[in-house]
Amino acid sequence: MNSSQLKFDANGLIPAIVQDAVSKEVLTLAYMNEESLAKSLETKETWFWSRSRQELWHKGATSGNTQKIIDIKYDCDQDALIVLVVPAGPACHTGTYSCFSGSLHDKDGAHASEQVSTAVSREANGDRFAIINELEKVIAEREAEMPEGAYTTYLFEKGVDKILKKVGEEAGEVIIAAKNRSHEELKWEVADLLYHLLVLLREQKLPLDVVLEVLAERHHKK
Repeated sequence: MNSSQLKFDANGLIPAIVQDAVSKEVLTLAYMNEESLAKSLETKETWFWSRSRQELWHKGATSGNTQKIIDIKYDCDQDALIVLVVPAGPACHTGTYSCFSGSLHDKDGAHASEQVSTAVSREANGDRFAIINELEKVIAEREAEMPEGAYTTYLFEKGVDKILKKVGEEAGEVIIAAKNRSHEELKWEVADLLYHLLVLLREQKLPLDVVLEVLAERHHKK
């Protein structure tokens, strides 16, 4: 399908949900017209139509926080888009990783997640690996916002060599813990290794989903 078959609204616009291609976090909701969509496809960076200013705008043109487009998907009705990107910095003008940082969920009320054990909650939801998704999100936020004093910020500032060194160190610690037959020691070292591997994947802009696809392919071949 080509873009001419998309259904723009009466104002000539189509909603575009921008999603981090690596972490899968939703970054923002904006609107495109035919011209901004064409520019997005041509430049491989996001362009939108500003409804308030009534003009085209190139995301990151002034801030430097551009968004490299990996793919643009359309829905079954052909009247909405998902734009998968690799962001070069925060998506929000406030400086946050995502524009969707607020929540209507009452964390102080009866439905507060803090009132339920995290482990029990995950088991009830059937999601043993929810923490991996959360870690991916936090690591992506740290890379975009680079908050001072955060360890993940420190790793990104030092670059790939430092991250690789930590992966190597933690892998060594896992080996030592296993040789010591210490479950207590091993669980901590494996957790450290998994965290640093997720940081490395983020630095390399390689989605964890791609790694999981490799595992799935190998499994089906057996």
